Amino acid sequence: MTFYRRGKKAVRTMVLSAGLVLMATAAVAAGAPKYVFYFIGDGMGPAQRQSAQYFYKMETKNPDARLLMNSLDTSALVTTHSDNTLVTDSAAGGTALATGFKTTNGLVGKLPDGTNVKTIAEAARDAGYAVGLATTTRITHATPASFSAHNMSRGNENEIAVDQLNANFDYLAGGGFRHFVAKGNADGLKSKRKDGRDLVAEFQTKGYTTFIGDKARDAFRAYEPKKGEKVLAPLSYSALGMEIDRRFSTQKENAMPALSELTAKGIETLTAQEKPFFLMVEGGRIDYAAHCNDAAGTIYDTLALDAALAEAYAFYKKHPEETLIVVAADHETGGMAMGISLDSKGYFLKLDELFKVKASVEDVLTYVYPQMITDYPEVASRQKAYLAYVADNFGLTDLNARELKKLKAAMAVEDRNQTLKAEQQTTYGYAYTPTMIAVAHLVSERARISWTSYVHTSSVIALSAVGYQAEQFDGFRDNTDIPRIMAGIMGVKLSSFDAVPSKALLGKTVGPNEKYSKIPYGHTENVAGKN
Repeated sequence: MTFYRRGKKAVRTMVLSAGLVLMATAAVAAGAPKYVFYFIGDGMGPAQRQSAQYFYKMETKNPDARLLMNSLDTSALVTTHSDNTLVTDSAAGGTALATGFKTTNGLVGKLPDGTNVKTIAEAARDAGYAVGLATTTRITHATPASFSAHNMSRGNENEIAVDQLNANFDYLAGGGFRHFVAKGNADGLKSKRKDGRDLVAEFQTKGYTTFIGDKARDAFRAYEPKKGEKVLAPLSYSALGMEIDRRFSTQKENAMPALSELTAKGIETLTAQEKPFFLMVEGGRIDYAAHCNDAAGTIYDTLALDAALAEAYAFYKKHPEETLIVVAADHETGGMAMGISLDSKGYFLKLDELFKVKASVEDVLTYVYPQMITDYPEVASRQKAYLAYVADNFGLTDLNARELKKLKAAMAVEDRNQTLKAEQQTTYGYAYTPTMIAVAHLVSERARISWTSYVHTSSVIALSAVGYQAEQFDGFRDNTDIPRIMAGIMGVKLSSFDAVPSKALLGKTVGPNEKYSKIPYGHTENVAGKN
């Protein structure tokens, strides 16, 4: 099977029109930065950043150690509400960060009425910048889609992939090959496309070098970009793996790439174009971990984003007068807080408990107990096996009576779920199982981390920046300010529509979230999917 292919025009000469050449030259001559990095931690609120920094100090045994993102020259706090609700989803949050406009939850690259709005990535492309997007989620997921597509639903990922084909960006890397490969393809890769199109072949026809699927990862690592070559690299069926699982993996051949690797290859690819470039990098799985209240997973993926930032920072140090780096987030996820106590004595954290965790809740633990139901038909044997597993992999040894009761109750509920229809089963958040949530919460409780939600919150997020005119981002900001400031610094043009205040600012939730806002707290509706 062939998973790595150069496009039909293996080395293309990118011939810009005279107008575009002049525009790019003028932008640089006018003092705009030649190199712009936009890092987005999906779901990365202040507690995610701070807990990761405390963990990093302990991991490095250095009390003076700091995350790079917490060490940049400029900092700000940023509000994240969408047009229709104070609690944004990643589509509306991503659209605000990409376009400077509020929109309805679920929409990407559009105003609430369906009008397309230009993204900062498209504006950079039109001004002569090479453009790249890298993510640990699917390339077609909400945040990268918000920079590269225009659709009334973030869920239309097959359509979003077509928009990304037409965007003509220079570098697309992450997961989600299922939305690019054709059904019945010769490589035997599973597809979700329903229109018969082979987008991989269409990308190749446009001169892209493609790396498709798990078996293309080492070829991707070894690839040496050349001028004129563009890259499409969806390296997994869905999202890339969680950082904690990547770190503890023993796989050598075609191992899961780190976000820092995607970032480094993006820098190589865009630098090879020998012109200004814009690169958006998303740490997308911070959000996944926080949704299911996985404290260790959240921290590890935050550290992964910081390691990716280090690749850009090293580039910045070589080009300090020509580079801008901005680190932001689309929203906070989970209502993560550092500190939990049932009495007046809980003035401490125990983050060292998280060093005992060796696997993610979302990608690994969720499948363990359901498999044990098959492997261990007898209840007592099954419970014994599960308790041994979470002791070995999540540090839940020496369970006290309360903890043991909580775990056994979760196993009993999950056993009962097997006899019920899906809509009658007890689950949490995005159909999370009772056992995975019980373990996640017990680990968090031991570390003294608390959670308020399985979805997003309206908490402000922290922004940091360094480089050319980074001080312009300072202050208390709204997420729509960020791309507008960035566009001004770059000398590129976003859409010129008048910005309309969010409908949610007067206290009402409208649009697709309105019906759920009327359901009393404690009455839940589980919907499969990820935000």
